[in-house]
Amino acid sequence: MGEPVVRARVDVFRRDLEELARRMGMEDELRGIIDKLSALHLEGAAKINHSAMELVVAGYLIRRGYEVVEVEHRLSDLLVCDVYGVRGVSSIVVEVETGFTPPSNALDPTGYIRARIASKIARYSHYAGKMSIAVPPFYAPLIPRTLLKPPRERSEEELVRLKTFLDKYYRHPPVTLEELSYARLHTLMVVDVDNAVVEELDPQRYYEALAEIVEAYSNRFQPS
Repeated sequence: MGEPVVRARVDVFRRDLEELARRMGMEDELRGIIDKLSALHLEGAAKINHSAMELVVAGYLIRRGYEVVEVEHRLSDLLVCDVYGVRGVSSIVVEVETGFTPPSNALDPTGYIRARIASKIARYSHYAGKMSIAVPPFYAPLIPRTLLKPPRERSEEELVRLKTFLDKYYRHPPVTLEELSYARLHTLMVVDVDNAVVEELDPQRYYEALAEIVEAYSNRFQPS
């Protein structure tokens, strides 16, 4: 692909993010984040759907008083989180999930998604005081029930069962029992890119609200 075509593609990417920042009224606050995401897009390491959600989450955290907000933040030699924030002595890791599955998992997309989300909670939540998964309004993440329980309520049997499942997908390195034992998902963020807003819910409330939505739509489309 020629340089003019690549540059035009990056210009469109940046223009979309700048439009989102305008919707939030945060052009100045988000300029550095847009610069970083645009540079990553130029390298082929960022896609607009994912980056748009990262930008809206970043704006949400800034408005909630986080003094440091970064995207694609390196946590360790192996882990880079989507959004990272620091407010006083507290910190947050946010992972964006859109439901994407690679072609290599075309025959087991449900298992792959469930394993990916579980592994993220297990591995990332130890690097901050708060862990959140960010999703669009039209996608419900498949979070294993074990990880929705407080750590003290997880039995060894269910942890071993979950680890056995994760070992099918993650072996280099594997997710450890200790990581699963202490992993914690504090909130789910519903990211409405259309309106550039975020609603943050505890996981239990999220799934209760989801059930209400499903029931409402099911009733709406019942044959008369």
